Order: sequence, then structure tokens, then C-alpha cells
Amino acid sequence: MTLPTTITVIGAGSASFGENTLAALMHSPKLRGSTLRLVDRNASSLDIVHRLANRLNVEWDAQMKISAHAHHQDALDGAQFVVSAIEVGPREELWRKDFELTQKHGLRQPYGENGGPGGVAHAARNVLPVLEIAHAMEQACPDAWFINFTNPMVRICDLVNRHTKIKAVGLCHQILIGYCFVGMVLSKELGIKIPDGITGMQADMVERDLRAEVVHQTMPLVDIRAAGTNHFTWILSIRDKRTGEDLYPIFRERFASFDPSFEPLTRDVFNAFGWFPVPGDTHLCEYLPWVADPLTKPWDKYNIRLYEWDKRADLRDLDLARLDKMAKGEMTIDGLLDADSEGALEMIENIAGNGNHYHIAANLPNVGQISNLPIGSTVETPVFVDGAGIHPVHVGELPEGIAELCRRELIVAQLCVDSAVEGSREKALQCLLFDPMITDMDRAKAILDDYLTTYKEYLPQFWK
Repeated sequence: MTLPTTITVIGAGSASFGENTLAALMHSPKLRGSTLRLVDRNASSLDIVHRLANRLNVEWDAQMKISAHAHHQDALDGAQFVVSAIEVGPREELWRKDFELTQKHGLRQPYGENGGPGGVAHAARNVLPVLEIAHAMEQACPDAWFINFTNPMVRICDLVNRHTKIKAVGLCHQILIGYCFVGMVLSKELGIKIPDGITGMQADMVERDLRAEVVHQTMPLVDIRAAGTNHFTWILSIRDKRTGEDLYPIFRERFASFDPSFEPLTRDVFNAFGWFPVPGDTHLCEYLPWVADPLTKPWDKYNIRLYEWDKRADLRDLDLARLDKMAKGEMTIDGLLDADSEGALEMIENIAGNGNHYHIAANLPNVGQISNLPIGSTVETPVFVDGAGIHPVHVGELPEGIAELCRRELIVAQLCVDSAVEGSREKALQCLLFDPMITDMDRAKAILDDYLTTYKEYLPQFWK
């Protein structure tokens, strides 16, 4: 059964995201004959992806109507789904600057992508471009779903859901780190083979592939239910899919004797709060008030690794060169057959085709699925997807200590979004003052002034 629909992909020229999303959508028998509009402001990247899409269309007989557009305004009319992975760039250069700027003021962030002052700057830069897309959708396709991949996930979804009439869902693969943890810790019980070379859950390309081997073995055997905020969810239950057995007790027992040097921050937080945090140390550290002390230097104690900015920028160029070879027919496309869209395909297939799908993690406004977090805030839980849309699974209350950590992050996120929408320096300062890494008011003011001055071209709303 085919379900022709109209899909607009914004940020299609992104090397990894564009490749995986494009291939997953075009290889779907259910979406055969759909309209696919590719949008990217980088003309060279867009050209590569467009040519690759045309090749896939022929060789996979996808029968799609494919077009390429330099601006989203030309690609939204009548769309039923808008998949967005935009990023104000250059991504790595700006991220590094976010990190280094705070060091001038005596604060060393442990990571600086989604939380901490770096998360504020990162989100603020993306607010106006995303808002422009959502407002255009209100005119051109008001009933479409906005499927977001842009980080900081909570803040971008909160922006669309609270400041526009568009319905947004955020998708992220971080829940798979939870499956990797469980597979490694319970490898003997589950019969899972662990490849050599996994040293942690950080963003390393080689280790990512090794972890994927563990995840692919674990997911058919185990069901994990996690909830919280994106990159800050907590495992509430672990069950054997074959027997229904509660595996949390044996997981706790085995993890206690697991290598203590493996993700030590996760270990300490698990011991302190009694529930296992999903994301791994490099994302977990972004939302905690115990990781930026200049005297104890917890980033050293926990061996929290920074993002490899230069290496990742170089890899992006290599990925685009590889895609160009595929587009020219100089390289096989067989490797794209198993591409994973990180949930976009499942959302689109089941909404467009009135299906019935359980998805292990998605970000939606809280309508009570987490009963002790603020209503309307963006939270992450499992969801069901059908022809009527995306419906959160009710998980009840989070343990109160964990809920308080999440509530603080949600307040920071909403203040960040509101400040960037309104151009309010007052709310931006409040956002930083609530951030768990800030311990001094003067430092918060200095960081804010420096960020707003440094990024004046990206943040004109603060300079009216």
C-alpha cells in the first residue's frame, strides 16, 4: 500500500542527516510516489543531495516528485510534513567559541552544546531562523507536522509549540545510549557479544559504530521505558521482551561491579538518585550543578571529553565528497539501504497511512504524561503514532529529586526561548542565573554581555 504525501526536508544538505533521512524516506515502499522537496541554503551541498536523490529515485523506483529549493518559502505550500535539521553555522566554530568565551570569565563548561551558557547561545542563534520557518508554515501548510532534529532539542520544540500554531515533535537517538548501557552491563544474561574498543558513550565516530552493534543486539530483547527532558532522560523500567521479567534489579547488581572508570559521572548520579540516567556523561554533564567547579575540576575527575570540533568539521567535508561520488554514480549506494532516519520515517508513514506505531522516545508538550513536570513544557517519553497524530505515553511521576533537576532545566529552556523571541536581556539574564553552572551574578552579566556582543549579527533582536 502506498501513501503518497508531501514532505519538505529543510537542511537537506547536511552530510549525515540529509543522507540518512533522504535514503530512509526514498527506500520506503509505503511512501512511493510522494513529493519530496529538498531545501538548503548551501547551494553546493543541496546540489549534491538533489543529484543523489534523483539517482535513488531511479534505481529504487521510488517514483517520487523531487525538487530542490534554496529557500523554505518556495517549498512549503501544501506540505504535510516538514523535517528540519537546520543549524546556524559554522557549527563547530561557533560551538568552540561558545565554550571558550565563558573561560574568559572564569567558567569552564564541561561541554556547552545544549545546557550551560553555551546552550543559551546555541539556542538563541537558531530561534529566529526556526521561527521564520514555523510562521511560513502557518500560512502555507498550517496542519503540517514540524519534525525537529535541531539542538538544543527542548528549546527548539518549546519555541515552535509555545510561540506558533504549528505542532512540533522532536526526535533524537540518545535513548539508544540507554540500550547500549543495558546491553553491555547485562551482556552475559542476554547473550550479547560486546566488541572491543568501547571506552565510553562520547561522540566518537568509531565507537559509535561499535555501540551500534550492541544496540542492534539489545533492542529485540529488551524494552526500556525512559522519561524526562531531551538528553536528560531517566530509565524508569527495563523488561525482558520475551518473558516480561523486570531486569532493573539485576541491572543494578551488575552495574555495581561494572568497570568503575566507564562513564563515572553516570555512576555517581545513579548511586545518588537511584535511577539510571540515559545520555552518558558528555550530555548528562550539561544539566548538573556539580560539574563546573574550578577548584575540584570535576571534568578531569570524570574524564569528560570535549567535542572534537576540528575533526568533525573535516569529516563533514569528507562525507559530502562521498555523497558526491554516489550522486555521480562513481560509488555504490548499497550502504544506504539500511539508513535510519531516527524516527522521521516512522512518524510520516504512520500519520500519513493511518498506521499504529510505538516509538521509544519523542519530544512533545507535556499534557500530563509526566505528571510532576510543568504542563506545556517540552518533555521526552515514549509515544504512539497513528493517523490522528503523535500521542505521548503516560509515565506518571518522576522521582521527586529527578523531577526537580528536570524542572530547573525546563525553566531555563523557556526563559531562553522567551528572551530570544522578545529580544529581552532581562529574561536572558534570568535564564543564565537559573542555569546550574552559574554561581555568580556578575559572571552571568559578563557572559551575557560578551555573548550578545560577539553574536550581534545572529541576535539582532537584542539590539533594537
